[in-house]
Amino acid sequence: MVRTLLVGTALAFMSTTAMAQNPTVGGAEMFAEKNIIENAVNSPIHTTLVAAVKQAGLVETLSGPGPFTVFAPTDEAFGMIKKKSLDALMQPGAKDQLAKILTCHVVAADAMSSAIAGMIADDNGNHAVPTVGGCTLQAKMDGDKITLTDENGRVATVTTADVEQSNGVIHVIDRVLLPKQ
Repeated sequence: MVRTLLVGTALAFMSTTAMAQNPTVGGAEMFAEKNIIENAVNSPIHTTLVAAVKQAGLVETLSGPGPFTVFAPTDEAFGMIKKKSLDALMQPGAKDQLAKILTCHVVAADAMSSAIAGMIADDNGNHAVPTVGGCTLQAKMDGDKITLTDENGRVATVTTADVEQSNGVIHVIDRVLLPKQ
């Protein structure tokens, strides 16, 4: 009985410790047992991203088993895009273009920041990251932060790393990345 109690207590501690280690996003708790979409809808700083994912028809995909690594631009990052351009992307006729942009933020792997940093180091400071959207991002280190450069030279910084999900991981970024124009 004592052994069972100790094992149960250890498991509860490990579970609580694991949950406590998942960073919050925009002040909202993110739960490792929820999928990317279930957590994203609760993030107050990803309302534009969630709306765009819905408009592009990617909810089912990103709710699927994965694994996925999503570089998730904040509302502030989307705010850097001209309102007229963003409004045009959110129209039904631009669904394919919007899906292309969004999938250039998704990698078909579960890549925590330590793994990405290791790949950057192994590749002499610059690691090519192929996305499911067909884009290739360049990952580099800027001090202790990971940066991603898109095919147009646009640079995003990972501001919150390693938000674990049941089907992958989210890394919050401060800029929207775009496919080659």
